[in-house]
Amino acid sequence: MSGQADVKSIDTLAFVKAALASFAHEAGQALGEVELEGRRGVEYVTMERAAHWKTEVRKAGDAVNKAIKDLEHCRAFKKVGDNTPSCVEEKKNLDKARKRLEYAEQKEAAVRRWKPVVEQQFRETCVRLVHFREVIDVNCPKAMAVLERMLKALDAYRQTQGPATGGSGGGSGTAASMARPADEAPAGAQAPAVDQGPRAAEPTADSTSPATLGEAQG
Repeated sequence: MSGQADVKSIDTLAFVKAALASFAHEAGQALGEVELEGRRGVEYVTMERAAHWKTEVRKAGDAVNKAIKDLEHCRAFKKVGDNTPSCVEEKKNLDKARKRLEYAEQKEAAVRRWKPVVEQQFRETCVRLVHFREVIDVNCPKAMAVLERMLKALDAYRQTQGPATGGSGGGSGTAASMARPADEAPAGAQAPAVDQGPRAAEPTADSTSPATLGEAQG
């Protein structure tokens, strides 16, 4: 490994940490609502509907018994001589009561049949919810703790490297300072002057007199 850090923006880590905290909060609330609604559904089928159709079967049975008595009463007291009364209305009421009883008994049987299925499905769903709850309650806090340690470490490093990161480059300047070798000279520094000793005097405009030119040409 190179041992160098390439950090583009420390603020991004803080944003990720905040987003993860928001996700954990909202997911926890949603998980609680799902579990609550599921439990209500199970209670609706296994308790409320079971009690409802049990009552309906009892009421329908009472209605059948009443319709039978009404029919018997019609045949016994409305008979004229050898003519047996038709008792059409009483027969219709009895037929209607028997159909209602049959319907209620079918519903009661359906509730008994589906009750264990619904309860089993809810138990399996709760197992999956428990696994997801572990992710929210355990893994998310661990991840946020790791991000918090990273933020503190990077902030401490930035504080110690503050003078070297004072450029206008923002986050890129921080990344450059973290990746900069230790022996690199700061930007803008001038090289020290080197003493090269006395130099020969350069000719000036006054030194090129005609006599001098003549001597040079002679």
